Amino acid sequence: MKTHFRSVGGTIDRAAGSTKKNAASGSVGGCKAANTRSVVREGVYTEFSQSFAGLLRCPPVSTGAVCPFSVMETLFNRLLEVVVRCRDCEDRYEACVFSVWQDLVLKLTDDKDPYFLFSLSVSEEDFQSLKVQQGLLVDFSAFPQKFIDLLELCSSEQCSDAPRFVLHLTCQSPEGPAHFSVVETNAFKHLNHLSLRLAPGSDRDVRDHLAACLSAVKAEKQALDVKLKKTEEDLSRQLSYAQQTLCERSKELEKLRSDWTHQTSSLSSRHAEELQSEREKSAELQQQAERLREELQSRLAQLEESCRDLTRDKYQQEAALRDLQTKLQHADQESQRWKQQCQAARRENGQLDSELQQQQSLVVRLQTRVAVLEQESRDQQQLMKRTHDVLEATQQQKVRSTAQTRKLEATVKSLSEELLKANGIIQKLQAEVRALLGKVKLKNTVTVSQEKRLQDTSQKLQRAEQQLHDLEQQLADRDLQVEKLKEQLDGTVQKLNESRDVLKTNENVISWLNKQLNEKQLQKSYLPADGPRLPLTAAPLQDHFLPPTGAPAAHHPAPAPPPPPAAIHR
Repeated sequence: MKTHFRSVGGTIDRAAGSTKKNAASGSVGGCKAANTRSVVREGVYTEFSQSFAGLLRCPPVSTGAVCPFSVMETLFNRLLEVVVRCRDCEDRYEACVFSVWQDLVLKLTDDKDPYFLFSLSVSEEDFQSLKVQQGLLVDFSAFPQKFIDLLELCSSEQCSDAPRFVLHLTCQSPEGPAHFSVVETNAFKHLNHLSLRLAPGSDRDVRDHLAACLSAVKAEKQALDVKLKKTEEDLSRQLSYAQQTLCERSKELEKLRSDWTHQTSSLSSRHAEELQSEREKSAELQQQAERLREELQSRLAQLEESCRDLTRDKYQQEAALRDLQTKLQHADQESQRWKQQCQAARRENGQLDSELQQQQSLVVRLQTRVAVLEQESRDQQQLMKRTHDVLEATQQQKVRSTAQTRKLEATVKSLSEELLKANGIIQKLQAEVRALLGKVKLKNTVTVSQEKRLQDTSQKLQRAEQQLHDLEQQLADRDLQVEKLKEQLDGTVQKLNESRDVLKTNENVISWLNKQLNEKQLQKSYLPADGPRLPLTAAPLQDHFLPPTGAPAAHHPAPAPPPPPAAIHR
C-alpha cells in the first residue's frame, strides 16, 4: 500500500519509510499533469485535492484547457480494495485508484486496466442535494476529511478476515455509470454510509489519464536515470579509490612480508645462537654440579670420620666425668673435715666486734632518722587537717591542700625509700656476717688457746644477732606505722575528692544564681525611665564567696546566699 500527498509543482511519495520528491513535467494536449499520479502501481488510490486560490471549482479536464488539478492539493491517496459488482459477471475485488479534489472531484482508476476510469465532480450545490438525499450531517468543507476517515477505516479493516468496513462498486453496464458505496457490516445488517454515482471516463479523459501516467512514468524514469548515472559515477570513483587503496595495501603487504622474512631469519639465527649458548651453559652447570657432588661426598666422608672421633671423645669424657664424680665425693668428705676444723677458727671472730659497733652506730642513726620521719609524719597529719579545713572554705585553699598533699606523698615516698635503704643496709650486714662466717669456717689453723676467746666472741655475736633481731622488729613496727600513714593518706585523698565534688556543686549553684541575677537585672532594665533601674551587668557571685588573689584563705567560708532547688553541700 502506498500513500501520496500531492502539492503544486511536485509529488512526495511515502512508502515503506522512504520519501522522494519528483518534479512532474510533460503535458498531454497542452494540459500540465503536475498533480496526476507520478508512480503507476497496481492497486487502488484515492486522492482528495483542494484548490489553493480560494475554493476553486474546476470541471473535468477538456481538450485544449489547462488541467484544473495542477493548482489543487491532494489530500488522500491510498491503495484500497473495492468490491466490483457487474450485471454480466460475478462480484470481485478490484484494486482501484481514487482521485478526489474539491470542488469535490473523485477519480477512480485501476493500474491493471489502463482504460478503467470513473470520475465524479460534486459542487457545493450538488453536495446540498446529496446531503438531503443520504441524510449526511457534515458540511461541504468537512465532507472531504470525513470521506477520508471512512476510507482510512476501510484500509485498516481490509487485512482482516471479516472486515467491518467495505467499499462496493456496482456497475449496471460496461458503458453506464457505476455506484460507489461505503458499507459497514455488522451482525444485523449492511449499513450504507455513503453512495456516490460515478460517471465512466470518456475517450478524452482516458487519453488524458494515460498521458498523465506516461508523463509520470517518464519523469520517474528520467529521475532514475539521473540517479543511476550518479550512482555509477560514485561507484566508479569508489572503485578507483578502492583499486588505489588495494595497490597501496599490496605494497605495504609486500613490505611487511619482506620485513617479516628478514625478522624471521634474524630471530632464527639469534635463537640458534641463544640455544647454543644455553647448551654450553647447561654443560658447564652439569660439570659444576658434578664437582660439587664430589666435594660434598668427600665432605660427608670427613664428617663421618669426625663423628666417629667425637663419639670416642664422648666416651672418654663420660669416663672422665665418672672420675670427677668420685673426686667430688672425696671433696665432700674433705669438706666435712674442714667444717669440723672450723670450730677452732672462731677465735678470729674478735675482728667482728669493731664491725658490730659500727653497725650499732648505724642502727642508732637509723632510729634517729625514723624518729625524725615520725615527727614529720605527725606534722604532715596536722598539715593535712588544716588543708582539709581550708578546702571547705575556698578553691584557693583547695589548690594549696593539693600541693601539700603532693608534698606529703613525696615525703612518705622518701620515707619509704629510706626504709628500703635501711632494709638494704641490714641485708648487707647480714650478708657480711654470713661472709665472715664463711671465712671463719674456712680457717684451718686454730689453736686451743683461743677457744675461750672464741666462746666470748660467740656470746658477743649472739648478742649482736639479738640486737639485729630487735632492730628488725623495730623496722617491722615502722612498716606498720607507714601502712597506717598510707591509710590516713588515702582517707585524706578521698576527703579531698569529696571536697572537690562539693566545690563543683557550689560552682554550679553560683553560676545558676549569677544567671538568675542577670535575668532579673535584664527584666528590671526594661522598667519605665522614672522607675529605679539596676545595672545590666553584675559582678559574679564568686566574688562574694572566693577570697581575693593573694589574700589568705579563711578557715570558715562566708555565709552563702539561699540555694536554688538543689541544696549546696559543704
